[in-house]
Amino acid sequence: MLSPFTAAAMLSILIAAGQASAAEYEMTNQTGVVFAKHDGVELVGDFYLPKGRAKAPVLVAVHGGGWQVGSRQFYRYWGLFFARAGYAVFAIDYRLGKDGRYPAAVYDTKAAVQFVRAKAAEFNLDPDRIGLIGDSSGAHLAALVALAGDQFNSAYRDDADAAVPANVKLVVGFYGEYDLLAQWTHDLTARPRDNIVEKFLGASPTENRRIYFDSSPISYATVDRNKLRFLLIHGTDDDVADPATQSGAFLTALTQAGFFARRIVIPGAGHFWTSDPFESEPHSYAAQAIPRLMRFLESSL
Repeated sequence: MLSPFTAAAMLSILIAAGQASAAEYEMTNQTGVVFAKHDGVELVGDFYLPKGRAKAPVLVAVHGGGWQVGSRQFYRYWGLFFARAGYAVFAIDYRLGKDGRYPAAVYDTKAAVQFVRAKAAEFNLDPDRIGLIGDSSGAHLAALVALAGDQFNSAYRDDADAAVPANVKLVVGFYGEYDLLAQWTHDLTARPRDNIVEKFLGASPTENRRIYFDSSPISYATVDRNKLRFLLIHGTDDDVADPATQSGAFLTALTQAGFFARRIVIPGAGHFWTSDPFESEPHSYAAQAIPRLMRFLESSL
């Protein structure tokens, strides 16, 4: 059971974020909403909605866990926080492990965006103000769908929302993997017996180098796609998704292609902290990111 933010705590965060005039909303929650069925698997998500806000902007939240583990529950604290600040959140589950092997998890994530746009009126959302937010492997999926969703259209053509556009306005990525070949190389040292990228893609680059290019968001950081906006957030001490070869290299590629892209670097932060509670932890890594994150959302979504 989530304990709500106090009005004072929310007000202090909004003031720090430069949004002292923003309203504080009550949150309503709809859980276990089925957004697609792929290969016999029902895919579900949880809505966190700002009560009383008409046509709310919405973030589709994609959890991390190395494409192997994780749950939509990872975004319960962010869901409450964002809903109180006036942003809806749709936190999703997607297929994991062998069932979610590339490109299955990509299609699942894309289907969530299509569902949100198709059902915007039903949930009082703005279909033109949709963003994606994700952490680690969830940031990979979010960035890939945002940049290259149009490349993943050969499967699940019988989905109810298959014809609905999957474009979004922005991506917020926490410590993501954006270059899967670089991540595979990093994993050779970091986890030589458990290469998560190779598990996800089903092959090593010596067997199928093309799949590493096709599955990497950095491959699609091109001028024809630069209407998207990106906020990349990571720590200085991340030993899982190397900051230099992942967020750093991706930021450079985005900037070179003319994207609006910004970065927040959290001193001392490692990997996998976005699912931690932060409402009463003003010095937590998440809380440190909130002021600039909220300014980014206000200007971009």
